[in-house]
Amino acid sequence: MEKTFGQWKKQCLNKLDLSKKGSVDEDIQHVVSLLNSCKEFFTTSSCSGRIILIDGVPNSSDVHKRDCVWLFVSHQKCTFDELMSGLSRSNGDAVLKFEPFVLHIQCQRLEDAQLMHSVAINSGFRNSGLTVNKKGKIITAVRSTHCLEVPLSHDGKLLVEHEYIHFLTQIANQKMEENFRRLQRFYQNLQAALSSDRLHNPHPLASQEQQDLSHLKETAKIKGKMGGNERNKPTVNKQRQRRQLKADCYHEDRDSSLMELEDCLYLFT
Repeated sequence: MEKTFGQWKKQCLNKLDLSKKGSVDEDIQHVVSLLNSCKEFFTTSSCSGRIILIDGVPNSSDVHKRDCVWLFVSHQKCTFDELMSGLSRSNGDAVLKFEPFVLHIQCQRLEDAQLMHSVAINSGFRNSGLTVNKKGKIITAVRSTHCLEVPLSHDGKLLVEHEYIHFLTQIANQKMEENFRRLQRFYQNLQAALSSDRLHNPHPLASQEQQDLSHLKETAKIKGKMGGNERNKPTVNKQRQRRQLKADCYHEDRDSSLMELEDCLYLFT
């Protein structure tokens, strides 16, 4: 399964970007790079969020048709003049839309997908979810619901006053600001999750530190045999205290220095 996942990842990251833009959005590049640098994940599609004005076919409710004309698109906030310039080119049914950040991530294991789903939910992406397709691919979708979709013209004729378009410009920009706040929260929560022991550091001590600790324990045992006698045996209360200190020592952060390990030497004498 691990070999198959690696092959899927290599194929996906090496293929051409067939999106209309042809590249990853700048405001989401750091998120995509972070995920693709981890062996457990890779991204299959993404969008940082956008404000678009689409000219659809008259008398059609499907604004996603391939023959729609894109009158305006921005991955940042927009202006009234930009929307009006786009509307001036409308010959059909123009629709203003705000589409929030979306990210599709393929995960190596179900546990990885569940972790990613939790990060998304905690970051405000309430419409996120995960699926497993027939090929066994585990996909997590990170998406939100604070969308906007408003028809503005019919057969090229503007249906609303300019004042209303001013109002819609403000609403769309507010949604974009909230979108970037959620995106930043997602990135911060993602960093925290990926650096946790659960994903990358399943062992509380690094290999070298384990060897150092074992060596110190063995040295302590030898010293105890050479110099120990009945008078040096600890009382029951001292034994309990040392067991507690020993437990505390074992639960120190895995980045503890060798000197900190030496400080625990007396626990084994």
